[in-house]
Amino acid sequence: MSMDGEMLIAVPAAVLGAAGFGLATAAQQRATHEVETTGTLNPRLITTLLRRPMWLLGLLATIVALVLQLVALAFGAIAVVQPLLVTGVVFAAAFSSLMSRRRPDPLILLGALLCAAGVAAFLLLARPLPSEEEHIDMWAGMPLAIGLAAVVVACLLFSSTVQHQSRVLALALATGILYGVTAGLMKVLTGQLRIGLLEPFQHVTLYAVCIVGPIGFLLSQNTFQQGRLVSPAVAVITSVDPVVAVLIGVFWLGERLDSSPALLAGQCLAAVVVIAGIAFITVRGTHLLHELDAEHAAAGRTRPDVAPG
Repeated sequence: MSMDGEMLIAVPAAVLGAAGFGLATAAQQRATHEVETTGTLNPRLITTLLRRPMWLLGLLATIVALVLQLVALAFGAIAVVQPLLVTGVVFAAAFSSLMSRRRPDPLILLGALLCAAGVAAFLLLARPLPSEEEHIDMWAGMPLAIGLAAVVVACLLFSSTVQHQSRVLALALATGILYGVTAGLMKVLTGQLRIGLLEPFQHVTLYAVCIVGPIGFLLSQNTFQQGRLVSPAVAVITSVDPVVAVLIGVFWLGERLDSSPALLAGQCLAAVVVIAGIAFITVRGTHLLHELDAEHAAAGRTRPDVAPG
């Protein structure tokens, strides 16, 4: 199949996958606020949520979105697919507002687009060149593995000791890292599946995905449950995910990056745009929360656990 033909499959699959992730996020966040709060990484949360129709809708949307992501990664470069998947934060904000019977906030959507643009620019400038053979080099990737594990542990410790809302962003950062590792490993799986349906069972990649993926998913549910706003957390998750996936490609899969000073400066600028987008969403979301709380206080109603945006 030609490059144009592959893009005709990869791009729509990535966009539909982003919409699926957005719907899943909005539905799961709403459902997690309808059940008792559990400790971080407590599997009991999942068993409780299995009885919630809204959460099951989110689970179905997640499965469909993952299949679409696999299709997109099989036919398109990660530098094309992942930026499109980042638009899931826009879909999440829109679906969350619709479920709350409110119009999506245009400034929240603008911040989400800033995040997507920043990540897209970063990946296009990085433009990793694939290695001749996609396999995991465990020894070469050990420093990155240790570093990512340390950040995840630090985020979990921070979230367990701090009561400030920033703890939710720490959980989102840990989730994004685990999702990024999963995405990088899934890219390897797609290559193995092209060889044969039984090929993945002969490599460690599949079993690593079966461990890291579910842990990341459970942590994402903790993130949604412990935060009233969906957009800031999703912005962090969807921005960190592709960046970590690129690092996985470089340090674990032997991909190469163009490290010229001009491109490095551009990548730093793109990272600043992403951080600015997340900060903008967080500040705007906090403002909307205060407005919503004031509105409910004036009406004599209880403060809602879930806020749109």
